[in-house]
Amino acid sequence: MILEQGDAVLCTVDRIVGTTVFVNIEGHGEGKIILSEIAPGRIRNLRDYVIPKKTIVCKILRISGNEIDLSLRRVTLKEKKEVLEQYKLEKSCNSILKAILGDKTEEVLKKICGECRIDEFFDRVRKNPKELDKFVDKKEAEKINEILSCQKTKKASVKKEIKFNTTKPNGLELIKKLLSNRETVEIKYISAGNYSIKAEASDLKKADNKIKEIILEIEKEAKNLGFEVKTN
Repeated sequence: MILEQGDAVLCTVDRIVGTTVFVNIEGHGEGKIILSEIAPGRIRNLRDYVIPKKTIVCKILRISGNEIDLSLRRVTLKEKKEVLEQYKLEKSCNSILKAILGDKTEEVLKKICGECRIDEFFDRVRKNPKELDKFVDKKEAEKINEILSCQKTKKASVKKEIKFNTTKPNGLELIKKLLSNRETVEIKYISAGNYSIKAEASDLKKADNKIKEIILEIEKEAKNLGFEVKTN
């Protein structure tokens, strides 16, 4: 993964020098956070927010050569949740490989991560076990696939509410038509003109992207039919 400005990244606090916090960015070396980027408002005690060895989620403000400037206060709850969820997934995948491959784990991980994220690779393996063949031998692949087949794939979900307003006499019929054949999401009636839309995926980011795509489609079609649409 190549770091870019605006990315949310997992960090471990390394040390505090004066009012500057130095952290280790997971898999990408060191970064720093200045006092004004720790939290909004006046900070009376820096250690109320950061202490050495604490795991935090930061946002990349700028990258200049080997220097990476970060912000703790600009990270949204959604971004924090996504990064921590991603970390748990990757840790679980790494543990499976280590249990089967032992000392070979790092070497195999490097090869896999040269193509994609480890959790994305495991998603591919669940659909097509032969994906493992180019990285491990037959017996190792069988053991990994056995573990994956016993695991229940935990899915992340995102839910939003959508409200339709219309003066058309056949409004209800048109709404039903708008919401039909949306098989990739779960849609439920709440009250007059109000519906909930729920999307599931292997991680929060994918679930969020899925629901955004569906809502954009609905909004576009609703506009053509003369509906006013609001989402929460």
